Amino acid sequence: MSAISPKTKLILITFLLVSCASANEFSKSTEHTYRLAENAGQPEARIEDVAWLTGAWTGEAFGERFEQTWNPPSAGSMVGFFKLLNKDSVNFYELLLIVEENNSLVMKVKHFHADFTAWEDKEDYVRFPLVHLEKDAIHFSGLSFYRQNNDDVIGYLAMRRKGELVEEKLIYRR
Repeated sequence: MSAISPKTKLILITFLLVSCASANEFSKSTEHTYRLAENAGQPEARIEDVAWLTGAWTGEAFGERFEQTWNPPSAGSMVGFFKLLNKDSVNFYELLLIVEENNSLVMKVKHFHADFTAWEDKEDYVRFPLVHLEKDAIHFSGLSFYRQNNDDVIGYLAMRRKGELVEEKLIYRR
């Protein structure tokens, strides 16, 4: 058996380091959600990669029912809205935007009380950078969508409650 040359060793070590770095670009945040590794870049993606979210959805989340609608992709973005209902009254609203940024995607969310006063300051919003795409799953940092079929999606949201990271399940139906 011949010895491995120094050049071959260097190539193998470089390959292993690159492979390990690629495999660790993201990690689990909760059982079903992910986050980017520190200083990791986002994966390349286009708005058309998440077009299957388009449409009107209803479902359950936070022990209540919700309505969510996404418009089709256009001009590098998708706009949506979310309404959480408590029986026959509104609990809160969200305006949603998925936009192409730096050859990847970011979801931006602005929250509103039932009287339409914003939770965040005027210029602020919550930002969910894309972590990973699969054929039937979209993983933003702390927020994942799993397509079950064309009419059913399961979403998971990582949230802090009393200092503990917990996962909320959202059940979507067309």
